[in-house]
Amino acid sequence: MIELIGVEKTYPSAFGEVTALKDIDLTISDGDVFGIIGLSGAGKSTLVRCINLLEQPTKGKILVDGEDLTTVKPKRLREIRRNIGMIFQGFNLLEQRTVENNVFFPLELAGVKRKDGEKRVNELLGIVGLSDKKKAYPSQLSGGQKQRVAIARALATSPKYLLCDEATSALDPATTSSILALLKKINAELGVTVIVITHEMKVIESICTKVAVIDNSRIAECGEVPEVFTDPKSDIAKQLILPDLIRSMKSEKGYKFRLVFSGETSDTPVISALALEKGVAVNIVYANTKNINGKIYGHLVFTLEGNEERYETVRAFLAERKINFTVEN
Repeated sequence: MIELIGVEKTYPSAFGEVTALKDIDLTISDGDVFGIIGLSGAGKSTLVRCINLLEQPTKGKILVDGEDLTTVKPKRLREIRRNIGMIFQGFNLLEQRTVENNVFFPLELAGVKRKDGEKRVNELLGIVGLSDKKKAYPSQLSGGQKQRVAIARALATSPKYLLCDEATSALDPATTSSILALLKKINAELGVTVIVITHEMKVIESICTKVAVIDNSRIAECGEVPEVFTDPKSDIAKQLILPDLIRSMKSEKGYKFRLVFSGETSDTPVISALALEKGVAVNIVYANTKNINGKIYGHLVFTLEGNEERYETVRAFLAERKINFTVEN
């Protein structure tokens, strides 16, 4: 388990202190695929770098399996870091080394002999699908292949945790999907806890079980991905998750109904049933669906013009069918 307690990070500047993180409290349980999302400059990359103390927090505790990294001695910190792998947006491969030698590098630093580490290197290249590229150099690889090498290298010391700092933001959509699938596989088959830093909600939706939304150096919202997706509370979460919905709600007149569908209600034919059973026609202004962890979730916005009686008819109809909805006027 990783726990951040009261973490703050400030930097000196010519204009005074700059606050990168403020009052951060976060718990990441073993086995999670935990996403941290925010806009550029929100503090998410600083946050993930504090987890393995690449950035020393100004204040607070970083607990990894109960040990506070801010107080342990340098030798112990190095030992703990072997249990925390990390990949970056830039692949940071050694250009003069082959793929297999890049993957072996962390083992070399740990004092593992080449013969003893060869089996582990071959195993990892098989996991990331690059067994046929072991003798290739980074310059001969595509961006997606380079990131796969970086992932294999990060797993070389059999870490319990894997930090991913914008690991897919430099990749095309198809390659991004393949890398996300690989991370999900690593979590499921190897039991590695994965922490994903991103500014893209589609990354969170694809693989994460939990998410923290960071804004202006603070955690604005945190919870299970379906919960945050279907009912975002903070303004920044709404901006990241439902930008088109927010615009549609502001631009329309009349009663504005926002419906949230999840699980068993996702295939309910609400609008057609409303028209057939109650004779009420509405104007659909926004709709979307997402597949999150194998379940369908969605939002639907429609407007209703007319008197209070029509409003009550629709409200009662939705309530009777246990549809989650809110209304603005």
